Amino acid sequence: MFFLSIIFFSYRWYGWGTLSVLSLFLIYQTNTKYRPTLSLFIFFSIGLVLFVIGSDYFISLELSKETKVLLNRCLLLCMIIGVCISLTLSKQKINFFTSMPNWRGRIAFPHHTLPTRTFFLFGLLGSFTIFLPLFFKEDVVIENNFLMFALLFSLINALLEELLWRGVLLSSLKENISTPYAVVTTSIGFGLLHLSIGIPFVMSLLFSLGGLFYAFVVLKTNSIYPAIVFHFVINMGMVLNEWII
Repeated sequence: MFFLSIIFFSYRWYGWGTLSVLSLFLIYQTNTKYRPTLSLFIFFSIGLVLFVIGSDYFISLELSKETKVLLNRCLLLCMIIGVCISLTLSKQKINFFTSMPNWRGRIAFPHHTLPTRTFFLFGLLGSFTIFLPLFFKEDVVIENNFLMFALLFSLINALLEELLWRGVLLSSLKENISTPYAVVTTSIGFGLLHLSIGIPFVMSLLFSLGGLFYAFVVLKTNSIYPAIVFHFVINMGMVLNEWII
């Protein structure tokens, strides 16, 4: 129902979306064990409705396309606030994984370990491959205004998406249900939310793979900051490659 609410509201099918939320509420009333999780989904969905309505309102304004995109990304706060309200009402701790990584520590894998700094470096190098298409373009000229937009978009989007999906939602679902459930749910939800900005369904599902990677990074480092950095780099590459606008 959580995934369906994301899909329906993203496509502006408000009737079906409302039915999904009502179904979540009915389950909330009858299932006391999973009430904290169901509450998260309900309040997230309310925030999503505000996000979609706000996005459509900004689109109707006579603003530049870049400004509309930035305002759309800022509206991710609607879901973050909604989830935080749910946690407050449920008297649960709000956790964004804001501890700094232990740079002198090691990351554990099934058959070996890797220094945290080396793990971060490999992740950073992998993220920078997003810029490779730029080397195959002729006469690439990046104007200052476009570069500023790329920086603002990448910072706002990476920060808010990570705080939402790999911060408060991942940490809450991990505590209330299980780590595998938290990873899968936040990764698929992260991908599906891209439907709201016009990304095709199959492509949105592919974004879920990125969600899996970022969740892995957060859980292995116990910090959201490396994921934000990797996400920022990917977003910069996407904008400079003109895949955003």
